[in-house]
Amino acid sequence: MDLAFTPEEQAFREEIRGWVRDNLPADIAHKVHNALRLSRDDMQRWARILGKKGWLGWNWPLQFGGPGWNAVQRHLFEEECALAGAPRVVPFGPVMVAPVIMAFGNKEQQERHLPGIASGEVWWSQGYSEPGSGSDLASLKCRAERQGDKYIVNGQKTWTTLGQYGEWIFCLVRTSTEGKPQTGISFLLIDMKSPGVTVRPIKLLDGECEVNEVWFDNVEVPAENLVGEENQGWTYAKYLLGHERTNIADVNRAKRELERLKRIAKAEGVWEDSRFRDQIALLEVDVVALEMMVLRVLSAEKAGKSSLDIAGLLKIRGSEIQQRYTELMMLAAGPYSLPFIFEAMEAGWQGDFPGGTLANAPLASTYFNMRKTTIYGGSNEVQRNIVAQTVLG
Repeated sequence: MDLAFTPEEQAFREEIRGWVRDNLPADIAHKVHNALRLSRDDMQRWARILGKKGWLGWNWPLQFGGPGWNAVQRHLFEEECALAGAPRVVPFGPVMVAPVIMAFGNKEQQERHLPGIASGEVWWSQGYSEPGSGSDLASLKCRAERQGDKYIVNGQKTWTTLGQYGEWIFCLVRTSTEGKPQTGISFLLIDMKSPGVTVRPIKLLDGECEVNEVWFDNVEVPAENLVGEENQGWTYAKYLLGHERTNIADVNRAKRELERLKRIAKAEGVWEDSRFRDQIALLEVDVVALEMMVLRVLSAEKAGKSSLDIAGLLKIRGSEIQQRYTELMMLAAGPYSLPFIFEAMEAGWQGDFPGGTLANAPLASTYFNMRKTTIYGGSNEVQRNIVAQTVLG
């Protein structure tokens, strides 16, 4: 196992770094580095820039219009984007549903949907969780009944991230009640402009509406929007969740936020507190360990070996690290972590600390928001059970 990057890989890193430096809008990078609110336009603008370059689908193979990068190149691309202050690509289109369409969709579905995802023009949402069906996703009740050449969909999805912007949504729906719960689930693509689709934003503690309820009331969906075979959606869902859990780990963002934590600690004077600095050091050790785990996976893939199925492990450690660095940021800023007045922030009234760190950034609200990371994508408790069964034996 070789965890060192080759000269060719280092040259690739420099190429990516230079392109991102020249093309990432400065106002977007400023917002990301200081955890300020990103608008739909901000996220879509960066997605379109990547799409024009052909890099929004950075993990796509050549045959579907991607760059065809190997695992190491994909990692370096993600790292350079994160360190430069690029927003996280909204994953539901390019990272989650696109691989499912590539692997299980038919040619017509691929030709219809992949170009809009690759260009960043079409915003996708995920319709998995329901009230009472989160970690126990197989208990979902949203129903799709086949009537001729269409499905009639009724039910509800919840915690739909950024669903208020969605144009299309991929949903797990129940098409059969026979046998085990997993065997009666199908994977359906739904146009969110269809009559009967209602999106209701859920306002969180920080005042944002990051998540939503999505209701389906006799929504007509063409049968051609069924991905793969009816009642086989659970197989496709597990395939997709592997991509989601690896994405949640996000070691590259952790490295960037670790540096931001250090800036805040120095600006607030707590850097001189050896006990607080010890906590930062412990966090940094865990970030490095997570990166080593990621590099082990990359090394195995590059060598053509089948690495252990450790998407769950990456998700567990990555989500816990995200919670820890947001907590330490909030503790470092103390009372200054509390103010969160949108109008004042948008007008630039936060003030500046030495070194360009914004005062009165929404550190407390970010901390509360990140409590969700150990729950979504499969709760960490469930992930530990899965790891015990599939990895440890």
